[in-house]
Amino acid sequence: MNSTLELKNVSVAIEGCTILDSISFNLTEGAIGCLLGPSGCGKTTLLRTIAGFEQPFEGEVWISGIRASDKRHLVAIEQRQVGMVFQDFALFPHMTVKENIAFGLAGLSGRHRKQRIRELVDLLKMDDFLNKYPHRLSGGQQQRVALARAIASRPRVLLLDEPFASMDIGLREHLAREVREILKQDGITAVLVSHNQLEAFAMADVVGVINDGRLLQWDTAFNLYHRPGNAYIADFIGEGVFIPGTVIGEKSVETELGIISGSAPLAALPGSPVNVLIRPDDILHDDDSTMTAVVHKKAFRGAEFLYTLALDSGTQLLSLVPSHHNHPVNEAIGIRLEIDHLVVFPPEA
Repeated sequence: MNSTLELKNVSVAIEGCTILDSISFNLTEGAIGCLLGPSGCGKTTLLRTIAGFEQPFEGEVWISGIRASDKRHLVAIEQRQVGMVFQDFALFPHMTVKENIAFGLAGLSGRHRKQRIRELVDLLKMDDFLNKYPHRLSGGQQQRVALARAIASRPRVLLLDEPFASMDIGLREHLAREVREILKQDGITAVLVSHNQLEAFAMADVVGVINDGRLLQWDTAFNLYHRPGNAYIADFIGEGVFIPGTVIGEKSVETELGIISGSAPLAALPGSPVNVLIRPDDILHDDDSTMTAVVHKKAFRGAEFLYTLALDSGTQLLSLVPSHHNHPVNEAIGIRLEIDHLVVFPPEA
C-alpha cells in the first residue's frame, strides 16, 4: 500500500540550532501515528514541518505521492491538504458550532456544504449543541467541534498537537479511543503529538519515540513496551526497573532473582554483564512461592496495587497485584517471575 505521509531523513534547524535530526517514517492511508516524547524533544517542530510552517535543511516530506518539502522546495501550507487540531482548539468564539464547521467548506456549494456538515454532526454526535457558541461547550464538546472543522474538507493528513492536554486525566484515554474510531470511520491518516503514553497507545496504530530531535523507534505500542530498541525507550515507556545480570546462554541470564530465560537469542555473549529490564507485570504475587520480597511502598490503582518490593539485597522491584491482595507496608509476600520477553542492555558506562 502506498504511503499517504512519508518523511525521508528530515532535519530541521531553528536559528542555527538543529531541532530535528534525520527523521524518517511513513504512514499508509487511514493509519494513525503518534509522536511520543518529553517536552522540548522536537515533537511539535516535526508536526509544523509536516504542515509546512518549517522547512527542512535536509531530507524530504511527501504527502500522497507529492513532494511537499525539501531544502529547495516548499509547497504552501494551504495547498497541502493538511488539517490541524491545536492544543487550545482555536475555535472562533463569535461563531456557532455549525458556523465553525462550515468555515472550512467555503469552496463547496450550499447543498454539498449542508450534506458534509450533517455527516460530521452525525459522526461526532453534535446535534445537541450545533447552534451553541464555543464558550457554552464543555472541553470534550469543543474538542469534537475542532476535530469536525479540521476534517470537514477531507484533508489527506490530519495533525493533532496535544489535543487532549487541557482535559483531566480520566477523560483523555476515553477521548483518544473515541477520536480514533471517528478517524477510522472517515479513513483519515493522522499524526498525534503527545507526551502521555496511555493516550498514545489508545489512539495510535504506530508510535514513534523521540528524544533530542531523533526518532529512536517507530513501532507498535506492544513492541515499544516488550521489545524496546534501547535502554532509554525501555525506561521511558511504561514502568520498570533494571537489575544486573550475567549472560549464561544464548537466551538466558543469571540474576539475583535466579535464571531468567527468554524466547529470542540475546545480542550478548555468555559471560557478558547486562542490565535486565523487569516490568511490574513480570513479578507476580504468589502466596505459595518460596521467593519473598518486602512491601516497601504501595499505590492503590482501583483494580490493582502497584507495590514497590524490596529484596534482601536492597534491590527494589515493581509489581502489579490485584487489589484484593491488600498487604501492609513492611510485610513480606511471596513472589514469582513470569517473563515472556527478556530485555537486556549493556551496563551504562
